[in-house]
Amino acid sequence: MTITATLFLAQMPETVQAVWTFFHSGGIFMWPLLICSIMMVTTIILRTIALRRKNVLPLVVESEIERLVPGGSAERLARIVQHDPSALSRIVWAALQQLRAPRNETVEMVETKARHEVIVLERGLIVLEIITGIAPLLGLIGAVSGLVRVFSALGLGAGAQNTEAIALGIAEALNATVFGLSIAVPSLVAFSYFSRKVEMMSVEIETLVVELISKCYYGRVPRSDGVPPARAAAPARTPAA
Repeated sequence: MTITATLFLAQMPETVQAVWTFFHSGGIFMWPLLICSIMMVTTIILRTIALRRKNVLPLVVESEIERLVPGGSAERLARIVQHDPSALSRIVWAALQQLRAPRNETVEMVETKARHEVIVLERGLIVLEIITGIAPLLGLIGAVSGLVRVFSALGLGAGAQNTEAIALGIAEALNATVFGLSIAVPSLVAFSYFSRKVEMMSVEIETLVVELISKCYYGRVPRSDGVPPARAAAPARTPAA
């Protein structure tokens, strides 16, 4: 450690000194791990905000769908969801726009829209999945790098410098491993939690939209595209003898 770094470290609070010493002794692979940690924290914060229930399943939209009577008018629901940015509102609005079409066409369109909304809800989870995989590997590379330094110092002979090099190599190996695992574990927990939450919300959205379509198409006579079958000819009466 240089004199400038030593003086800078001496002016820091004790906690900051411990963190800086841990990070500095971890070697060069601590920097990509630091980037991974920043990306992980940012993604967790953004997904926490985006997956709040009121941002995905607004209570007012759920209540209006449940209040709607079978075969009743959905004008009030359309006014509510038209300018609402939630995932449920966008799917409901798309369904209400297709109510004049046959039911099977509306269902297909809603399924396509729902798949797109699920992709939007899962946005960012791939970052957590990647960090979960690469953070331990980066820590392992840092550990191997530290062990290389240790074995290199062992071949230089005895002395104070040799002992210091061995200590630095061990610190680099252990600190990089600890930092990598400390990033991977919360990233894995967050990925599993958000994935499960998206899955549960998708099921709730599907249930509400199926209920809406059933109520909107209640009592409608299915449109017939073919020619109605001809009536069977009545058997000719045999003249009485």
